[in-house]
Amino acid sequence: MKVHVANHPLITHKLTVLRDEKTDSPTFRHLVEELVTLLAYEATRDVRTEKVSIKTPVTTTTGLKLSDPRPVVVPILRAGLGMLEGMTRLIPTAEVGFLGMVRDEKTLKASTYANRLPENLSGRQCFVLDPMLATGGTLVAAINFLIERGADDITAICILSAPEGIKVLEDAFANSGVPITLVTGALDEKLNEHGYIVPGLGDAGDRLYGVV
Repeated sequence: MKVHVANHPLITHKLTVLRDEKTDSPTFRHLVEELVTLLAYEATRDVRTEKVSIKTPVTTTTGLKLSDPRPVVVPILRAGLGMLEGMTRLIPTAEVGFLGMVRDEKTLKASTYANRLPENLSGRQCFVLDPMLATGGTLVAAINFLIERGADDITAICILSAPEGIKVLEDAFANSGVPITLVTGALDEKLNEHGYIVPGLGDAGDRLYGVV
């Protein structure tokens, strides 16, 4: 598994504002969109392309376009939904699927309660959106779900990650045979006793949409 920490100054700047408990939900949502677009730029460096011939106003030339089948973007509900706009802004032709997953606050294990994905993902590059890689349980379950449907190249995009979650991810897919990449805005210090990232930014879903 490849891990890429995108430590660009603009990413760090936006993360600083996101972490601040005084940042309100509208500002938080706007910054997440901007931040994810920056992370998506890093995450799509190896997106599959094919050559195409075009005619410019001056001459003919060869360029690149996204290959078929198109990549699939998979936000994990609910917090991952706040990352979708930033991702599709960069690759608007990608298809979008959804995974609804919930983490048991006592066992910290994730379960799937809804999905809207093609039955067959063979030959598809998948980009999974989940703001926080904490214990790793949710992301492991999501990636397993995609692999079971034939996905053969998976990139997870997370705003923040904890070392414990990365270790869980690496162990879970060490022998999967499927290329897996993690692109994250920052590698934080640790998890606390409640399974939250420290220093983190709190509950991403609550900060995006409020407590309901």
